[in-house]
Amino acid sequence: MTGERGIVNRELSNGDLSIRELDSGDLEGCMSLDHQALDDFWTREQWARELADRDRLVLGAVLDHKTLAGVASAWLVVDELQIMVVAVAPTHQRQGIGSRLLGALMHLGQTRGALTATLEVASTNSAAQKLYDRCGFANCGLRKRYYSDGSDALLQRRPISIG
Repeated sequence: MTGERGIVNRELSNGDLSIRELDSGDLEGCMSLDHQALDDFWTREQWARELADRDRLVLGAVLDHKTLAGVASAWLVVDELQIMVVAVAPTHQRQGIGSRLLGALMHLGQTRGALTATLEVASTNSAAQKLYDRCGFANCGLRKRYYSDGSDALLQRRPISIG
């Protein structure tokens, strides 16, 4: 990534996909995506704080220079990239967008000093678990009844390769 809002262009079968850093101007897109893909997981205030804090890493997958198709967010805590959100709009799932976002997020984290990446995933979310498995994450813990629906959170971790 280069500049304040770095861009990485990739081609998808259905058009041009850019992965770029998001900022406060992307609040409405994040809110819409959260509603579609995460059932309003974060509030407007949480998204605003996430986008405004320059210490947080927030990337968006933008199709055809206008449609926010996915978002990934993480916090860098010392040398650990704590992945908070990876979400893709339902109409754009299973096109590799989640994998691309996650890879770009880990690359950006590595350039800022991250050695490992961690995340939590619902034990009932098999699609996300498959994505994280393909991206090299492995279970390292469990939080019983962590989510509001009573499902457990699987704690996952993977090293971020150097070099």
